[in-house]
Amino acid sequence: MTGTELAADISNSLAKAALAVKVDGVMKDVYLPIEQDATVEIITAKSPDGLELLRHDAAHILAEAVKELFPETQVTIGPVIENGFYYDFSREEPFSPDDLVTIEARMHEIVARNEDIRREVWDRDEAVQFFKDQGEIYKAEIIASIPENEEVGLYRQGDFIDLCRGPHLPSTGKLGKSFKLMSLAGAYWRGDSNNEMLRRIYGTAWANDRDLKDYLKRLEEAEKRDHRRLGREMDLFHIQEEGPGAIFWHPKGWTLFQRMIDYMREKQLRAGYQEVNTPEILDRALWEQSGHAEKFGENMYLTQTPDERVYAIKPMNCPGHIQVFKQGIKSYRDLPFYLAEFGKVHRYEPSGALHGLMRVRAFTQDDAHIFCTEDQITEECLKASRLINQIYHDFGFDHVLVKYADRPEKRVGSDEVWDHAEAALLKALNEMQVEYELNPGEGAFYGPKLEFVLRDAIGRDWQCGTVQVDLNMPERLGASYVDADGERKVPVMIHRALFGSLERFCGILIEHHAGHFPLWLAPLQMVVATITDDADDYAREVQAALTAAGLRSELDLRNEKISYKVREHSVTKVPAILVVGKREAEERTVAIRRLGGKSQDVKPLDEAIASLVKEARSPLDA
Repeated sequence: MTGTELAADISNSLAKAALAVKVDGVMKDVYLPIEQDATVEIITAKSPDGLELLRHDAAHILAEAVKELFPETQVTIGPVIENGFYYDFSREEPFSPDDLVTIEARMHEIVARNEDIRREVWDRDEAVQFFKDQGEIYKAEIIASIPENEEVGLYRQGDFIDLCRGPHLPSTGKLGKSFKLMSLAGAYWRGDSNNEMLRRIYGTAWANDRDLKDYLKRLEEAEKRDHRRLGREMDLFHIQEEGPGAIFWHPKGWTLFQRMIDYMREKQLRAGYQEVNTPEILDRALWEQSGHAEKFGENMYLTQTPDERVYAIKPMNCPGHIQVFKQGIKSYRDLPFYLAEFGKVHRYEPSGALHGLMRVRAFTQDDAHIFCTEDQITEECLKASRLINQIYHDFGFDHVLVKYADRPEKRVGSDEVWDHAEAALLKALNEMQVEYELNPGEGAFYGPKLEFVLRDAIGRDWQCGTVQVDLNMPERLGASYVDADGERKVPVMIHRALFGSLERFCGILIEHHAGHFPLWLAPLQMVVATITDDADDYAREVQAALTAAGLRSELDLRNEKISYKVREHSVTKVPAILVVGKREAEERTVAIRRLGGKSQDVKPLDEAIASLVKEARSPLDA
């Protein structure tokens, strides 16, 4: 019995909706026979597997359309990505935006043809020769690299044949019309800059038109919130070629950055952390001893001094914190021992991966490390997790997802140590009584971790904070404490980051709030703007009173219409504009205009300042 026949036995509508089947957990083409008793799931476009299948086939239909329109073009690979797909092509002339329109129209034609899509198993040598004869050198190279013990599966849709493991939709018509080609880019073959630059076409595909429309709206909203554009408009920061992946903070941006640190510093002090500062450059031998050089070496910046010593600019703060812990004898009575640092770290990222504040090479990490006994692991992980959730709430994030990441393939330490660390972290996670997802194989090289994922105002997820249990690095670097029995023991080290990268978190904040920060966080909280020069002296008096009250403000005494001033300060996202004219000066009032509001609230100066001070109070003081 095939998957199609099984679906038809349930209902005709399910048979029509069936895109594939999952047989004992393995995805298969819906038209293939199910040859033994099995647990079978019918896959439709409503499921995540079905949506991924739609995007997978959209990539192949894109390739078919390109081959029909531009026969000289070679096809390479076309995987599914988040929210869509892409396909890389080899051709001398780049595609143009007009080409995208033409290609998308041809894709709709191919869907309308409803071509059957069928899997064929080919002899390896015949498949290689077939693609060579077609002028498809890249496809022939891929097939030649497939291990000899694996089948060579090709899929035929109409006159187009492509290499693929499958499964696929039963026909091109099953893709539907809810797809769109989005953009063009370049990409090197196999990611190697020594190879040819390929022409990449990105697209998106969805189960229905409503979902496609919603996605395009989210993209439009994301573009409006882009932190790079808002960073320019609000005069927060810039990046330039001489410092790729490094941020030039402007006064207002640095004020925002310091507000984040001030908040975090006070929050940590109240939680018992001691702040330290460790060197940015350390001998490479320390990083070899910690395991970073072996597991993380390709991301580290190295330098050699005239005396031939090799140093590394620190990519992480943890080895430095162990050096602080090791100074002096520590007793079990000293544990848990909390150290925190706003440490500048540097990690190499490929140029193509850099993205504003979100992906940089030089950033500030709000690292902290908790040295504790094994019996204290669960409680300390719970305390760190609660602290993380409180902080996210204060910054306006109320939807937080927790992921549990266990041992990666590349790691240090024995399986026994990892078993113990994972069990302790899972116990803490279960005691938190929150829903969580598994993220298998994504733990740090030294220990398992919890990842805290924020959902922003337009539904995007950002992985930020982490809690990691490490039973390996303290021993590798010689950390110890004296236990109650007088014996020396190795402490457990819990790595804890709240924001992660402060630069990245700042970018997330800008986009989450669309630059419209709550008053306590805004780098420039208000502008005092005059209607006429008759009010200049009073405006200066108002600003002096605001400054005395601890509020961040600027004066706008320019000879411009007040409507122009309000519009200009709205573009730079100033939360409040205090408008003063001759009448306000005489009555000692201010007219408060809020960002995004059309009305104004006239208040006596003292009352206005009191209300603004209350509103600007940090969540720590609320």
